[in-house]
Amino acid sequence: MKKTYPLTHPKKKVDRLIDAIKSDIRKYLKRERAKELPAGMDYWDFDCKFGPSAEAAESVHLAALPKTIDTGKEAGYEACYVEIIAKPAKRLKREK
Repeated sequence: MKKTYPLTHPKKKVDRLIDAIKSDIRKYLKRERAKELPAGMDYWDFDCKFGPSAEAAESVHLAALPKTIDTGKEAGYEACYVEIIAKPAKRLKREK
């Protein structure tokens, strides 16, 4: 998913727009995690980027993405760019 969300709207408040962005992201993650994994893979991993534009987007951990969106509001972004790319991954065994 590569999408630019506007953070300004003539009738909606910014908090409502941010809630809608977070909801859209949760729906996307649920849809991607429901897909069948390739043989030999254990789970879906996600590469995430966030920023005011696609060119200025920085890598962000998936768990930190909702808080990062809130900082975009505080920074006064007119729009925010969210990129989430799903990739299959295999768990690594820990060495004892």
